[in-house]
Order: sequence, then structure tokens, then C-alpha cells
Amino acid sequence: MRDVAVRAGRLGAALLVALGPGGAFGQGAGQPLMPPSLPSALPGGMSLPGLPSGSQQDILQRILDAAGSRFPGGGSAMPAPAPVAPPVMQPLPVPAAPLPNSYPASPAPRLDLAEPLSNTEAFFAARLPEQQPPLRQFGYDTFRNLGAPPGPGPGVVGALPDSYVLGRDDEVVIAIRGRSRQSYTLRIGRDGLLTLPDIPPFPAAGRTLRDLRADIEARVARELGGSEAYVSIGQTRQIAIFVAGEVVRPGLVPLPAVASLLDALGAAGGIRRTGSLRAVRVEGPGGARVVDLYAAIAGTPGSPDLSLREGERVVVPPLGGVVALAGDVTRPAIYELPAGAGAAPLSALLALAGGALRPAGNRFLSTGTDAGGRRALAELAPGSPVRRGDAVTISPGVDAVSGGLRLAGHVVAPVMRGVGARGGAGLRALLADPRVIRPDPYVRMGVVWRQDERTRVRRFIGFDLGRVMNGGAELPLREGDEVILLSQADVLWLASPAVQRALKGDVGQGAVAGAPVPGASAPGAMPGMAGAATPGAAVPASLPAGAMAAAGAAPFPAAVATGPDCPALTALAIAARSSPLRFAHARSAGFPDIGTPGCPQLFVDYPALLPFLLDQSVLLSGEVRLPGLYPVLDDTGLDMVLAAAGGTADTADLSSVEFAREPLESAGAIPLTRTLLDLRSRNFAAIRLSPRDAVRVPRGFGDRDTGPVTLVGEFLRPGTYDIRRGERLSELLARAGGLTQQAYPYGAVFTRESVRQRQQEGFQRTARELETSLIQVAAGQAVAGSRQGNLDLGGAINAGQALASTLREARAAGRMVVEANPVVLASRPELDVLLEPGDLIVMPKRPNEVTVVGAVLNPGSLQFATGWKASQYVRGAGGEQRFADISRAFIVLPNGQSVPAGLGSWQAGGPPVPPGSLVVVPQDPSPYETWGFIRDLTSVLGQISISSAALAVISRQAK
Repeated sequence: MRDVAVRAGRLGAALLVALGPGGAFGQGAGQPLMPPSLPSALPGGMSLPGLPSGSQQDILQRILDAAGSRFPGGGSAMPAPAPVAPPVMQPLPVPAAPLPNSYPASPAPRLDLAEPLSNTEAFFAARLPEQQPPLRQFGYDTFRNLGAPPGPGPGVVGALPDSYVLGRDDEVVIAIRGRSRQSYTLRIGRDGLLTLPDIPPFPAAGRTLRDLRADIEARVARELGGSEAYVSIGQTRQIAIFVAGEVVRPGLVPLPAVASLLDALGAAGGIRRTGSLRAVRVEGPGGARVVDLYAAIAGTPGSPDLSLREGERVVVPPLGGVVALAGDVTRPAIYELPAGAGAAPLSALLALAGGALRPAGNRFLSTGTDAGGRRALAELAPGSPVRRGDAVTISPGVDAVSGGLRLAGHVVAPVMRGVGARGGAGLRALLADPRVIRPDPYVRMGVVWRQDERTRVRRFIGFDLGRVMNGGAELPLREGDEVILLSQADVLWLASPAVQRALKGDVGQGAVAGAPVPGASAPGAMPGMAGAATPGAAVPASLPAGAMAAAGAAPFPAAVATGPDCPALTALAIAARSSPLRFAHARSAGFPDIGTPGCPQLFVDYPALLPFLLDQSVLLSGEVRLPGLYPVLDDTGLDMVLAAAGGTADTADLSSVEFAREPLESAGAIPLTRTLLDLRSRNFAAIRLSPRDAVRVPRGFGDRDTGPVTLVGEFLRPGTYDIRRGERLSELLARAGGLTQQAYPYGAVFTRESVRQRQQEGFQRTARELETSLIQVAAGQAVAGSRQGNLDLGGAINAGQALASTLREARAAGRMVVEANPVVLASRPELDVLLEPGDLIVMPKRPNEVTVVGAVLNPGSLQFATGWKASQYVRGAGGEQRFADISRAFIVLPNGQSVPAGLGSWQAGGPPVPPGSLVVVPQDPSPYETWGFIRDLTSVLGQISISSAALAVISRQAK
């Protein structure tokens, strides 16, 4: 609103100029004034915004009325305005002489952030680079909006004080009540007299309002008996004050008679940052005085005389000595020293800055200059002097946490608590509200991370969270303690593959630090249960990320650590390698190496916690719902550990539970004692456990085997069947309803995982032997130094290497030759194979082809013909090639067996070939007989052919 008023005032002044001396466009002074239209443009070319005609006339009428009331002589008394600059965006000019009883327009507010640093501010910014944003000089923003609003109205608002000294042109309002009822508005004349009807003139100028009021009341009472006078001031006069020195707009400033020194400085645009606030001189007929503005704007002791009288002038001298206060104070800034002073007590400067933020324990570091111009640091006391140009930084004397403790881990949010005035805080009080604990905590152990008061070395102390929450145990807490609570997921991670590998000293494939683990503690979350305290082993005093710092560190954990390894696993691997027997109970658990779960945040924040928990853990394996390593205190009941593990499985045999213990105190070797316990009474609480104990709950004997058997193909009811121990193939075939009419029992494929593994190992072994033969052949050729005949040894070696690579990549079928015909099994029980979990029986349909591969002219499948032998099928495939070795040809029968094909000249063509067989005619290796590895190729190809045939049958039946 103020900016709008400024623009309106300037617009009015410009319009008065446009109206001309006559008061209207084109009208003489003696002609009646008619409301004209606004001009289309102002002097200087600035265009006027379009307004309705009614609004234009209203604006003009108000301007003319204001001009007529202020200048009785007409528009000719209006001084000529300064020319307006041509640019459109320049502000309108203001008249050279201000209107009576009005303030000049004040400049637009300045923003500190937009102002460049002064020389003084830049000097201290270089001395205090850590202070951001840079310190600014104090007090200069006071004058930013101190200018009075422009406008035609009087500049004085509110009642005048009785001490106001009247002068010429002041307006006095007198109301007479009683016998005579009259009101007068009188102006003090140039002679200083005030003339009241029926009363002789009397002097008024130079008198206070209090004296004038008493004089008028007495004169009215005397001259006009029975009447009373009421005196007030109407419009006040204006005075002209000359402002010089370090101000924005030095010069003569018109002000109301009641204006103060601050008003004069504000009307002059304020004091520059190169000017002094503490040595402003006011000079006039009554003498000179020095005014310290800090007493008015900062509340320093003293009552400065801020009044101004007509004829006085204000001089702002250059800036005096300054000092800077930064850091932990209420008002950090650059402060000016008292006028003429080269130093000031630090206590006085602190009071000027509002005092230190903390009531005690402050450290005052001064950055000054020595005699050689070098920066000099010094520690100051509150009473020490601060010299000109010094910068004092206020900081805590010891930046450390005192009297605090922290609750972290598996909690809703990490919290800081106070120990108490007498150090009486305990775990019960800390965990009085169970809602601070997140769901699924591990209740058998929590940890207090405590530091020794003298050595500052930290160690872990365990407690039973469940007993603390139930009121059965208590642990007094000390200053600096961190109470860490574990989650169920944190404890289950102790049995993870990553921990098992670290126990072997291998962390090369450690879990990624900070990877999410469902249910694991977030940074610093999870309270533990308090119980009987058990001293833990001393751990390194290095503070983990996010731990409560003992010397001013952040009270909350830092962000998740990055890197390929979990820091806790590294610490565990180092401990396991230095003492292999330390974690023998955990290393012997035999947990499966499946997956790589992430490292819980708790162990990222506290790496030393993992070895401590493993030292305190009990191994629980066998038929329990959640086998693993469970940290416990000494003398913990087995019932509590089983509860944490979800209880025993339904298949557990409680009559022979194995309990193993290592005595903690032993002079020599550590004897391991094992005991079989009969716990069918389920009195688990009677078994008291200690760290490093091992409990194995065996599985009860059952007739059901541990895995299924799968039937695929031509069975009446194919599918997956569970089996009992010792079940045979004929029994399973009967359970499946027997075979269909299209079944081909002679071609049944029976695979077993153990056989597949042995075959796969055979492939790998053959590949290694083949590569060894290649090396031997290459070495022999190098010694000979020549080729044998025209044979390409390099090509043969390359082919052998390719075959070895194929062998390594080949997938073994794991096929066994079994009898799958129910009729034969019924007559010959010795052929009935025992089943194992994981067996696969594929029953194909009766085929009607025989396949011929190898060194024949047209490899492929031929229709089965009853009574045909291998030689006939080879002729049907176009006959053998030139380099075929028919003496080594063989047949892969449908049941997986291999027999000679009988194609030699001394053989009678071989036996009849059943349908579904594979006839293999190998190449003649005789040209390469001198290379021993070539003779092995036939057997290798035979192994691959058998596996390929079995896998082909399985693939066809699985579709």
C-alpha cells in the first residue's frame, strides 16, 4: 500500500505540472476551473495507463483540491519539478521542494542478501571463513524503512507531549465552553504572538505546550468569567535539518517539528555502512552533542537526546573501531566500539550481542593481529579486553555429551535419555513403556555398550530383555551407555551363509553392507530386554557409524554404509583367523550355504557386536522350527531358547536330545562333554544353558522317506509320489495303476541324482585326461621337430580341445539300466530296484524307428523292421563312409545298454536291433593311432551318445 501511495503522489505532482500555471489545460487563471481529461502522456514521454473517465475526473479533482488548499496563491506557487528521464521503467520525478507538512518519498527497501559485503564485512568474512552466512554490521538495517510515508496529510500522528516547544506557524486549537461557546483555530504568527478574540495578543513561540495551555486557561478565566478553555495543537510547523556525512542522501531534510534524530537519518536514506552509529554529532545554536545510537537501537545503557530543533545539523562521521562476535551467541554480528575507544570488555560486547546461547561452559577464541600484522589466536576470559579488528568466536568449552544415554537397535525410534541427577536410571525405567520396542524383538539378550570411566575403552554387557520387562531383573545405567536391542531377524542372521563363511576366514563374498533384511533393526533401532548383567569381553573403542559420540558427535547413526563388505563380517573373520577354536561351536553348526542375505544395519553400526554375540550364543540344531545360534546369558533355561526358536518340530525325538558343553575354565585342553537327555516330560526349564553350549534335537524314526519320486509318461496315474523306506519300483508302479497299452517298458528311462553326479564327475575327469593327452602329443611333436606324413597335428589338437570343452559343458543324465516291465518284475524279484528320493521314471511310448548316426552317408532315423540287424540299418542309411571304423560300431539299446553292432567281416551282422535303438558308426582312428588321445575319442563319444539319448526321451515325455 505504501508503494501505491508513493506512485500516486508522484503521479499527482507530474499531473500538476502538466496542468500548467493556470491550473488546467488551456485555461487562464481567471477562468472557472472545469475538470479536464487526463493527458495521454506525462512530461518525458511516459504513457499513462488507461482509466475510465469517471476515475480520471475524480483523480484530477483530488489533486486540484490538495493543490488549492496547500497553495492559496494558486498553482503558480508550485515549484517546477525536475525533468523526467525518458526510459519507461524509470520512477516518476519528485518536486524539487517538498510539500508542506509531508515527508519526502523514501527509497524502496533494500535486501541484505542482495547487498554486497562492505569492506568491513569482507575483512571479517576472510577471518571467519567457517561463519556462514558472513557476518553483517549491526544496526544499519534500522533505517531501511524509517522514512515517513508520503502524502498530503500531516506527518504527526497522536497527541503531542506537554513538553513540546511551540514555534511560528504552529496551529493552536482553542475550544471555550461555559458562558461563551466558541472554537478557534489560530496560527502563531511570525512575531511569535497568538491573537485570541476579546483577549490581548500574548507570546506563544518558544513556550512549551504545558505553559501555553496554563496561560490560555488563566486568561480565559480572567477575561471571560464563567468560561473554561481547552487547548490542543492542530497542524505543526516544519523545520529544516541539514544532514551531512556518511548518509545515503546528504542535504537539507524537511521534517515535522516533533521529528527525532532517527527520523532525520531515515529521511536522508539511512547511514551508510561506512558511517558511525556511536558518534553522531548534532550541532546547533544551543551547542553540540554526540549521540550514541546503540542506546536507542541496541539497548545499551544511557538515555541519548534524540530531539531536534530548528537550525540544528546532523553530521555522521566515518565508522570507528569494530569487533566481530560469531558462533553461539544470540545475535552474531559486527559491532562498533564506543566512540573514541580502541577496546571494550568482552562481557560488554556479549551483552550487546544478546549474550551467549549457553549459560556456562563457553570458550572464547579471539582472532586478532599482532605487531607484525600476523593473525594471532588467543583464549579470552569474559573480562578480557577485545581490541579493534578482533573476531571472537564463542563455542562450547568441551563439545561432548554429559549425563546422557541412548536407546538404539530394534526400537521405534532411537532416543536420548538423561541418566538423572543421582545417576539412578536403570533398564526398567528406560523400557517402562513397551511401545518403544518394535514387534518381534529377541527377548533373551540385549546389550549395553559401556565405556570405562578412566580408560574410555568400551565393552559389551549382556542382559535378558524378557526378565527386565517382567520386572525380574535390573541393570543400573551410567553416563554414556548405549542400550542396544536385537530383533529376531538380527539373531537369525547369525546362522546365515555370510557369517558361516566369515567364521572360516573368508569375507570375499560378504553381504552388501546395509542391504535390507526383513525385520532386521533399522539404523539404531531395537531395544533389548534387561536382566542380570553379565560382563562382556572388551571391544575396540572405535565408535561405529551412528553410535552416540562421547565428544559431541551426532546422537543418531549416520546413513547406511556403502561398500562390498559388511564391516561386522570383516571383524569376525579377523577374530576367527586369530583364534580358530574360539568359534568352534558356531562353525560346527553345518547350516546350508544358500543365498547371501544382506548385512543388517545393526551390525553396520556396531561391527564389534557380531563376535560378542557369537561368543555368547548357544547352538540349537536338529528338529526345531528355527535352528540357529541364539545369544543367551549364563544359566538360561532351555525352554526360553526353544521359545525364541519357535519350539520343537512335530518330528522331534525328545527321548535322546544331545547336549554338548565346553567347560569355560580349564587349565589345559578343553574337554567336550556330551550327554543324552530324555525330555519327553517337556521339562525344558530344568536344562540350564551357558554360552557355547550345543543342543541337538534328533528326528524321530519314520517310515516315510525324505523326498518324492516322479513318474512321467505312459502310466495310468503319473505324478509325484512320496515313498516309504525300502519301497521298490514294482510297488510304485502298482500305486500308479500300471502301464498304458502304448507303454514301452524296454525303453524306460530311470535317472537318479547320485548317479548323475558320478557321471558328471566322469565327464570332468575324461576332459582332464583328454587335455593331458593333448599336452603330451604337442610336447612329443615339438621334440620330433617335424610332422608325421601329411597329418595336421594342430587341427587334431584343436579338435581335441573343443571336445574337452564340450565334455565340461555336457549335462549328464544320471541314467540307470533297470527293468521296468511289471510282468518281468513279478517273475524276477531280484531285478526290482529300491527307490530313492528324487528318482525320475520316464515311460515312453513304443517307438517305430531306429536311428543311425556317425560315419554313414545319410545319418537319420529309419522305420523299424522286425528282424533287421545293424548292418541292414547302416545300408539303409547309405552305407558307411570311407574312413568308417565298422569294427568299433555299437548300438545304444532303448534300456540304456551298449552292445557291439557286429558290422565286422568276421561278425554275422550283429543281433536284431529293437525299436528305439541308436546305431553309432565311429570314424576310423587308424591314421592317428600314433597320437594316443585319438583312441579315447570313441569311448567319449559313446558316453555323450548315451546321455543324449536319455535326455531326448525325457524331453519328449515332458512336453
